[in-house]
Amino acid sequence: MDFTVIKHAVEVDHGIKRLSMSFIKKHAAPERARLSAELCGEISEEFEKIGLTTLPRTLPTDTREFVWIIQRSSVLGEVTAIAAALAQLDKIGMSPLPQVFDNYPQAKNSLA
Repeated sequence: MDFTVIKHAVEVDHGIKRLSMSFIKKHAAPERARLSAELCGEISEEFEKIGLTTLPRTLPTDTREFVWIIQRSSVLGEVTAIAAALAQLDKIGMSPLPQVFDNYPQAKNSLA
């Protein structure tokens, strides 16, 4: 998997880039016919290794879908990490802000 182009695109756009899963697959595994949940998990792991995170956190297997790629060391990356931690705590019933996601259901689904 070579994500040099993706990492550079994110850096050039101030730490965030919206890309299609088709584009990501082309760089991750051009020889594969389709995106599987397993391949998406491998892609996420590789992104983590090079300092990137995604929204939604769980990558879709549909190549027509778009995702946000975020540089973890950026301000937005840090805010995303905090929000993801709150979403995880909310998921297990331990949120310090129990109603925080009531008004933001899309955010909760993307962060979990």
